[in-house]
Amino acid sequence: MSTSQSNSNAPIPVYASVGKTLTHYDLHPETASLSRRDSLVLPYKVQYAWPHPTTPLLYVACSNGSPEAGGDAHCIVVLRRDAASGVLSEHGIPVALPSRPVHMTVDITGQHALIAYNKPSHLTVHRIERDGRIGAIVQQHATLDTGIYAHQVRVALSNKAVILVTRGNKATDTRPEEPGALKVYAYDSDSGQLTPGMSVAPNGGYGFGPRHIDFHPRQPWIYASLELQNLMHLYRASADGTKVEATPAQVTQLLADLKGAKRRQRCGTIHVHPNGGFVYVVNRASGVENENGKDVYIGGENNIVVCKIDPQSGEPVIIQHVDTCGVVARTFALDASGRFLIAANSHPILARKGGKLVTIPASLAVFRVGGDGKLTYVSKVDVDTGNDTQFWMGIVG
Repeated sequence: MSTSQSNSNAPIPVYASVGKTLTHYDLHPETASLSRRDSLVLPYKVQYAWPHPTTPLLYVACSNGSPEAGGDAHCIVVLRRDAASGVLSEHGIPVALPSRPVHMTVDITGQHALIAYNKPSHLTVHRIERDGRIGAIVQQHATLDTGIYAHQVRVALSNKAVILVTRGNKATDTRPEEPGALKVYAYDSDSGQLTPGMSVAPNGGYGFGPRHIDFHPRQPWIYASLELQNLMHLYRASADGTKVEATPAQVTQLLADLKGAKRRQRCGTIHVHPNGGFVYVVNRASGVENENGKDVYIGGENNIVVCKIDPQSGEPVIIQHVDTCGVVARTFALDASGRFLIAANSHPILARKGGKLVTIPASLAVFRVGGDGKLTYVSKVDVDTGNDTQFWMGIVG
């Protein structure tokens, strides 16, 4: 057997967080099963993480806050990953952040870390030192429009543009709807400076609640999941990503059952397959009703939507809805080879099955990815989240 063939069956590191605890699992390619390895307790709850593009470092944004409460202690931690075992260890000391980080990324060449914050909506750019530690915040020369309720920050594959995804907020009894947008900036990777560009906000951003985007690996196509509308948008961009068409080239309804929109139904994160042939986005439902003093799940769509991408137009066509085997997969990930997808179902829920009330646990569900892009469920590991949630998961390495 050649070295490449042998390595194709080597365990793949998977990391998942519950509260402050970041747990390392091994994904075994031959069986598509997970085994738990070790855990590391961080200063505060894990919010999001992103690997360095060329070195075995993982950048983890932490906070004692939550989507409901902003908290008062926040930081970014740099972890070094052992190349052979995948075991994580702290690399330097945590660096304080100004408010709860909701998302983070590292630019394409590993020169800067970019962090998005939802309340107040803004982003920061941090220099990455030669040893991988987090350096000083890059003070921006320009005043940036950072929208309402930032939820994600991404760097275009050209490394010349940054998009801040701002979700906005739906109307409440006391507040009108707040519009969403994709805020596009030109990016200088050497200095870390951002230059105001354009705001993509169909209909002025009303009825437009984007959560996440992902980029096609070869074409200037951007796929956006609209959390509040259960839709996916396709946008076409310039080659360097600094210009994005003002209106979507295609709008795709993600729910198979439109009645499910009444079940606290939301779509979530989105990932394009490494080969560029498919795009995956998650539907999440968590609605409950009181039954004899207990909150019981009322059903809905907790599934991965699989879309085939037209190689000429970039337009996605739904080919499959696959149950995540749990509820509210806040994150899911594809491995670098595109052979596996893991969905991280975030918390347990009480549900009625066969006339009985049973608890559906939080879990990590593993799927094989076929050559046609479709998913086949293989195995899962149930996760005890206690009073917390499984908030982030990634396949690294």
